[in-house]
Amino acid sequence: MSFDIKSILEHSDIQEQKRTLKNINQYFYTNYKGIGKIKVFEQEFEYFSDFHKFWEKNHKKILNPTIHEEKCESVADVLHDLFVKYGKNIFLELYDTLDLTKEEICKVRLFTANQDFRGSRNFSEFAEIYRSDPSVFDIKFILEEPQTFLAKLQLQGLSQSDKRLRYAQITAEFLYSNGLEPFDLFSYANEDYLEIRKLLTELKGSGFGNKKTDMFLRDMRQLNVWPQGKNYDKIDVASDVNTIRVALRTGILKTDIPLISSFLDIFCYQYVLLDKMNAKAWRRVWEIWKDKYPTETIESPCQMDYLIYKIIGKELCKEKLSFFKCDSEGHTFFWHSSRNSTCQVCYEEKRERKRASLIFKDLPCKYQEGEIYVSRNRRIQEKLPELRECPFTKICNSKDPNFVKLQPPKSISILGRTGWTTAMTRKEEGGGGLMS
Repeated sequence: MSFDIKSILEHSDIQEQKRTLKNINQYFYTNYKGIGKIKVFEQEFEYFSDFHKFWEKNHKKILNPTIHEEKCESVADVLHDLFVKYGKNIFLELYDTLDLTKEEICKVRLFTANQDFRGSRNFSEFAEIYRSDPSVFDIKFILEEPQTFLAKLQLQGLSQSDKRLRYAQITAEFLYSNGLEPFDLFSYANEDYLEIRKLLTELKGSGFGNKKTDMFLRDMRQLNVWPQGKNYDKIDVASDVNTIRVALRTGILKTDIPLISSFLDIFCYQYVLLDKMNAKAWRRVWEIWKDKYPTETIESPCQMDYLIYKIIGKELCKEKLSFFKCDSEGHTFFWHSSRNSTCQVCYEEKRERKRASLIFKDLPCKYQEGEIYVSRNRRIQEKLPELRECPFTKICNSKDPNFVKLQPPKSISILGRTGWTTAMTRKEEGGGGLMS
């Protein structure tokens, strides 16, 4: 049975249109007394709507995310080839630590890892703050004056300041109450990376979800802070929209339907599910790679993070190739930067600077001309010199006219001023939703 909402709305009378919109809105976005409650983050909330109850129960079987074995092997082969050609350093992100000691690196990284969202800064900047005044990272100081701590780190004016305060204070409280410095976590958890992961992710309200924790643990190994230890290979790729995007487009992760909008993903069930499956998919890639090439591989799936996230996900798998048209002569050309405003054809042929307008931006891998972007991207060329297109281009089949540029999930927070719990409204009251 098909349901054509477009036809119903556009080809019915005004009374039917009113009823349809009212019913859609009430089902998806309103609740009522007695709708029931759900427990999230150790708190109870009313269900957002009847659709919320349906989505909670059925999202897994509707999306049905699966890991594609053959695609995983193809990706593993490409990663192995890159490892052989460029060496393991393409999988490492080694921060400028400004010669801090292991203990100092650990402290700075722990207290900034859970602040690493929406406008946060480089490790070296935080390390410089520590060098200037180590007392800023004193555990008791952070516990008692979290606002001052954030101000010293120049994080106070960034988004979600209420979360940032809570993250800093809860992390400091755990360490202080147990008489620990961050570096001591390694011995406290029996030198077991998996135990540290469990400890941090179960520290409610600290901001250490799977992604932030896996990034922190990866850095502790790569920066030689905790060079030994058990179960490092159990730490996953730090899943986020960039690594999910690459997983979907390469096909290592598939869903039965295109992902739904965050406006329908009430309480983030889709995002959480895809986040978990994405980590499993990249782990499967690593397992195949390790099994096929045991002496030419990396230690842990989490070490794929830099290449997949920062190079491929952020630099190659985004709309970075720009297409321009000359305003006066009609020339068209691709260019590596959208900031350009000059017709490069006129400039090349006549050394005349004539204005050009940006027509569109697209993925570099979809066009032969994408090489102009890849070859001129400093971050790509520093890690992968002479690379001219995304190494996954053939796996994604992105030059095929039928290629679909699958998008990763987006998420609306459950709590907070722009979260689902703020957007609730009763059926009879109307309104509801969010304001930006």
